[in-house]
Amino acid sequence: MQIGLIGGIGPAATDFYYRNLIEKFASKKKNLDMTIVHADAPTLIKNLMEDNKDRQVTIYNDLTLRLKKAGANSIAITSIAGHFCIDKFKEKSVLPVVDLLSCVQKEIKNKGYSRIGILGTKPVMISRFYSMITSAEVFIPEDILLDKVHEAYTGMATLGRANKEQKEIFENAINQFLSKNNVDAVMLGGTDLALIYQSENVDFELIDCIKIHTEELFRFNFN
Repeated sequence: MQIGLIGGIGPAATDFYYRNLIEKFASKKKNLDMTIVHADAPTLIKNLMEDNKDRQVTIYNDLTLRLKKAGANSIAITSIAGHFCIDKFKEKSVLPVVDLLSCVQKEIKNKGYSRIGILGTKPVMISRFYSMITSAEVFIPEDILLDKVHEAYTGMATLGRANKEQKEIFENAINQFLSKNNVDAVMLGGTDLALIYQSENVDFELIDCIKIHTEELFRFNFN
């Protein structure tokens, strides 16, 4: 079974997916067969902020056709923000779509989290993960910090690296979640946040969407 990834949105997130899939398949002694196509991050962000689902679905469909011709049996989008049009895309896709939103929701429910904080783009945060989280209360950065987190995240995702100022903004939001909102866990609601945070380097519960999604991709292809 060949996995098809729509990558590039952003570049660092695609790299983390690639590394996680290599690690997962190697640990299970399975051969990884995968093709990646590139979608443009600034175009995605523009369509996201304009809520232009149709335009983004058209881009995804064109890329999916290329992946199908390359032999892919399933498709995944390497961006949480890129899931803003996931329902429309799943309706039209010529390949089965392994949906990140659904598998993360299952993980949150299985872990028993009741209060979580979320970082990512503004639409992901204010929609509370596109309204997919129903088993926990979701907190977002307050007041001007919400816009600062969005700007820091989109800048980091586009360039594929994080600077000191961006890191400080994310830390301010996490401190709010932990000290004021008393969250059980912090969700990396943007896949590029893995540039900064991994379970091994934080002292709080982390919801790592990339790891959850790549686990689901493995199960989908070997169940």
